[in-house]
Amino acid sequence: MEERYLAAAVRDLCFPRHKIAMLSGPRQCGKTTLAKQLLSERGAGAYYNWDQVEFRRVWTKSPSSIVPAAGRVTPILVLDEIHKASGWKRSIKGLYDTLEHPCDVIVTGSARLDVYRKGGDSLLGRHFAFRLHPFSLAELAGPRLSAEPNVRRDAVLAGGIAASAERDRVLLDLDRFGGFPEPFLTASVRTARLWRNTRVTQVIREDLRDLTQLTELSKVEMLASLLPERVGSMLSRQALSEILEVSHPTVTRWLSALSDLFYCFELKPWTKSVPRTLRKEGKLYLWDWSEVSQPGPRFENLVACHLHKACDYWTDIGEGKFELFYLRNKEKEEIDFLIVRDRCPWLAIEAKLSDATPARHFPKFLRYLGLERGLQLVATPGTNNLARTGAAEVRVASAATALSALV
Repeated sequence: MEERYLAAAVRDLCFPRHKIAMLSGPRQCGKTTLAKQLLSERGAGAYYNWDQVEFRRVWTKSPSSIVPAAGRVTPILVLDEIHKASGWKRSIKGLYDTLEHPCDVIVTGSARLDVYRKGGDSLLGRHFAFRLHPFSLAELAGPRLSAEPNVRRDAVLAGGIAASAERDRVLLDLDRFGGFPEPFLTASVRTARLWRNTRVTQVIREDLRDLTQLTELSKVEMLASLLPERVGSMLSRQALSEILEVSHPTVTRWLSALSDLFYCFELKPWTKSVPRTLRKEGKLYLWDWSEVSQPGPRFENLVACHLHKACDYWTDIGEGKFELFYLRNKEKEEIDFLIVRDRCPWLAIEAKLSDATPARHFPKFLRYLGLERGLQLVATPGTNNLARTGAAEVRVASAATALSALV
């Protein structure tokens, strides 16, 4: 397996400036592997994991004592899961500000490293943050394209990405096993099922317990079990609160905690320039789409994760601020996804399992957004045509073709 897609960004953006590289992402998506690969490549430095008892003792007494000695090459210091330590930001800031010789620092965490702001000093100006996602089609079998987002978008809308039997196969494997490295690379239904069960338990029973004050973990597990069947639909917190027999604010707090631990994410409706749009209702998706049993919602979740990954990556490397929304008005007309670049509509996407007929709401929404073309993704291999619906042009393309141009 080749190196992960963020390796080049860490090398090019952090190392020349000796910035701290802060890698966050879901548990078991490859953060530790990436950090160790960069360390091995450099050939000088040290790796520490907060779960190591001896390291916790040393860190508590004197964080600066773990800094690798100076040598012919700049060493790398990897601090894995250090966000579990009390006052970790303050300690890292002190360590970084008192370095006696250049040292590149990589910090990894399976919770959002910007969540726990209270009681911690700011690392502003000292770090670049990157969000590592599981495998995607482009990372596994993408064509060689310019990294510039507009080039990639325009190539897809122009139908310029060639079909590939290899990409069709990879998409089927991603749909079946998900994008997390272990189940995908093992390619075993039984292993994937066991891994999935273990991961959910670890996220809730270990990470949630360690990083929050939540005590009703059994009910949070019940909440997590209800989410796969709600993927792609309007998320009703009130309905969930009634099922779980807890208050609306409690459900909101639990969902926020699960989001912070990269179990799920929520898309909000885009409201600017769209009349009679929804204001609050969100749509929920899982980081591991293989948990979703129904083919249609699972395909939509797969597409959402690919778009989410592209938005995070382009934002993290400085191409602009990319955000993912959806479109829906009070007449229940909807387009599944809208990528926004620097608060301006950039690309509208509809996901259909097999329907190659352009969504009939495209003309209205594209006019509101000021976009000339939309994109409709289907699971059917080999699909690639430009259709017209009303005054709108819509590129209808196989997901295996179009998603391979992203990240």
